[in-house]
Amino acid sequence: MKTKETTLKAITEQALLPLFYYDDAEVSLEIVRTIYRAGVRVIEYTNRGPAALENFKILVEAAKTEMPDLHVGIGTIKNVEQAADFIAAGAHFIVCPVVDLEIGKLVHEAGLLWIPGCFSPTEINLASQNGAGLIKLFPANLLGPAFMSSVKDLFPGQLFIPTGGVEIEAANISAWFKSGVCGVGMGSKLISKEILTNKDYDTLFTLTEKTFKIISETRLS
Repeated sequence: MKTKETTLKAITEQALLPLFYYDDAEVSLEIVRTIYRAGVRVIEYTNRGPAALENFKILVEAAKTEMPDLHVGIGTIKNVEQAADFIAAGAHFIVCPVVDLEIGKLVHEAGLLWIPGCFSPTEINLASQNGAGLIKLFPANLLGPAFMSSVKDLFPGQLFIPTGGVEIEAANISAWFKSGVCGVGMGSKLISKEILTNKDYDTLFTLTEKTFKIISETRLS
C-alpha cells in the first residue's frame, strides 16, 4: 500500500526524482525498467502528451507485477479533472507546476502526497499552510540554490525539491543539497531526448548510477 507517508519517505531516501514523458508506451516502460534496475524506486511520469493517461496505466500495471516497491507518480497536473483521472489510474502521488488548492484537497482526500510547484515565498506559504508534504521549486534554474538558502528558515520543517535545470554535476547537486533541499528532480538532464529517441537504455543506466553516486557523495560531505 502506497501512502503519503511511504511515498515521502521513498523520495527523501532516494533523494532523486526522475521525471519524463514519451509518446511511445513501450519505450516509456523500458525507461522505467532501466532506471529501476539502476536503483530508482520513485518516478514521476509527466502529463505532457495525448498518450499520458493510457501510458501511465501501463506503467502502473507493470509496476504492480514487476516492480512492486516502485512508487509511480504523475506530474504536470494543472486541474482537478486531470488529478481525478490519474488518481483513478493508480497514481501514488501528484505533482503540479502551480499551487492549486482544489487539486491539493482532492489529493489529500485520496490519502496521497501532493507536491505543488512554487516560485515565491507567498506560494510556498500557501502550499505549506494547505498541507503540501513536499514543495517543488520550479523552475529551479531560475531560482537557484541561493533562493532556497534564503527562504528555508522561514518554513521550518517544510521539505523542498528543485526541478528544472538541475545538472548531473557534483558542484550543482552539492549546491542544492547545501541550500537545504531533500532531493533533486531531474528530467531531460537525465532522460534526454536523445536517450528516448535512440532507445539508449545502457547510457541511461550508466547516467542514473552516476547521479546516485554524486548524490551519495554530496550528502555525506
